[in-house]
Amino acid sequence: MTQQDVDKATLIEGLNEDLAHEYQAIVMYNTYAAAVSGVHRQELSNFFLTEVADELEHARFLAHKITALGGTPVTSGVEVDYTTNAREMVENVAEAEAETIERYVTRMKQAAAYGDYGLEAKLSDIIADETEHKEEAEMLLRGKWDE
Repeated sequence: MTQQDVDKATLIEGLNEDLAHEYQAIVMYNTYAAAVSGVHRQELSNFFLTEVADELEHARFLAHKITALGGTPVTSGVEVDYTTNAREMVENVAEAEAETIERYVTRMKQAAAYGDYGLEAKLSDIIADETEHKEEAEMLLRGKWDE
C-alpha cells in the first residue's frame, strides 16, 4: 500500500467506521453490565464495566484525530446485539473484539501508507488493548459455564 493508495478521505472514512464500532462497544459493555444475571453476574458485570473506560478513550482519540484531519466524527454507533444470556454476551464481546482488531490492522496499514506515523503507532497501541479485551473474553468462555 502506497500513499497514492490511501488519500485523506479514505483514511477519515475508515476512522469513522472505527469510531462507530467504539461507540457500539461502549454501549454493548454498559448494557451487558446492567443486563447480566445469574451466578456469574458480579464478575461479568465488573468485567464489562472495566472495558468501558478503554473503549471511551479509543473513541475520544478517534474523534479528535478525525477532526484534526479535517473530517467530521460520526455521532452514532453500530447496533448492539442485545441478549440476556451471559454466555452469548461474552461470545458477542469476543467476536466484536476480533473484528475490531482486523479493522485496526487495516487502518494501521492505511495510516502508514498515508504517511501518518503517529496514527500508525497509536493504532498499534489500540490493537494491543483490543487484543487483551478479546483474550479476556476468550478466557471467560473456557469451562466457566459448567459450574
